[in-house]
Amino acid sequence: MATIKDVAKHVGVSTSTVSHVLNKTRFVSEDISTRVLAAVDELNYAPSALARSLKVKNTRTFGMLVTTSTNPFFGEVVKGVERRCYEYGYNLILCNTEGDIARMHSNLDTLLQKRVDGLLLMCSEVDNEEFNLFARHQPVPTVVMDWGPIDFPSDKIQDNSHHGGYLATRHLIAQGHTQIGCLTGPLDKLPAQQRLSGFVQAMEEAGLTINKSWIASGNFECEGGEKAFEELYARGSLPTALFVCNDMMAMGVINTANKKGISVPNDISIVGYDDIKLAKYITPSLTTIHQPKHRLGQQAVDTLLDKIQSQRETNLIIQLEPTLVERDSVKKM
Repeated sequence: MATIKDVAKHVGVSTSTVSHVLNKTRFVSEDISTRVLAAVDELNYAPSALARSLKVKNTRTFGMLVTTSTNPFFGEVVKGVERRCYEYGYNLILCNTEGDIARMHSNLDTLLQKRVDGLLLMCSEVDNEEFNLFARHQPVPTVVMDWGPIDFPSDKIQDNSHHGGYLATRHLIAQGHTQIGCLTGPLDKLPAQQRLSGFVQAMEEAGLTINKSWIASGNFECEGGEKAFEELYARGSLPTALFVCNDMMAMGVINTANKKGISVPNDISIVGYDDIKLAKYITPSLTTIHQPKHRLGQQAVDTLLDKIQSQRETNLIIQLEPTLVERDSVKKM
């Protein structure tokens, strides 16, 4: 494999001249630049990323830890991260934690050993763990995304889940519903807590009774929605409407209700949360709360780059606002 010394010898210039031509760090005459680039092609020379990183003390690589899930929400956020990294000329090393604490720490060690320039964390399983991030490594700039650890000192990009829950419930109330239930995510997770609190605020402001028999928790997956709806069904009478705290659970609810001969929205109306791409293609298409998932990923990369380039020590909290998307799963009373 050709080296930079081979290119320099072939052209009859110094290695520093070759470096300046390739990195555009200093003016080099057009004639020499042309000869250097021709030699690079002729010798099939590829600059060493490792050598460059040792010299400039960065790798132009970010690491990302993400919880494995069947929820397309995560994939849509990662797509935004990958696109932004590509636009800025950064590589991304993506690690799935598989929901496992030991695997998370192993992945983290690997990323830090590879000298990534920054970290993006989107792994909800660390919420209740002591997250001693840099026990064996020097700290690196870090951005925690929605579903990441709550108390870790870093920049944070998050969804205003309380307002999203409020918007969902207000919409059901505006459509004439007074008997409204809520199927939450796991209540040890901050997004689930906040979406439920938004539901409670909207109900209390409207002077409506919150029936605890119409509240149940799931795991933010389709089977969680199925299980939570089965709980409500076993308790007796159903509400006329449900705020289901994410789209995956909402799809589980619609499927389970259909099997029991319960029509959505004629018998029960449903509002979901996330606005994953599948939401508009199910039957009925799902009224839901839109999270700007692609922008969440982009903003996380932008914030991480700002932290690196400005070398600021203060930590930012950036909140993205959700919006209501009306489709066919809510009936006007």
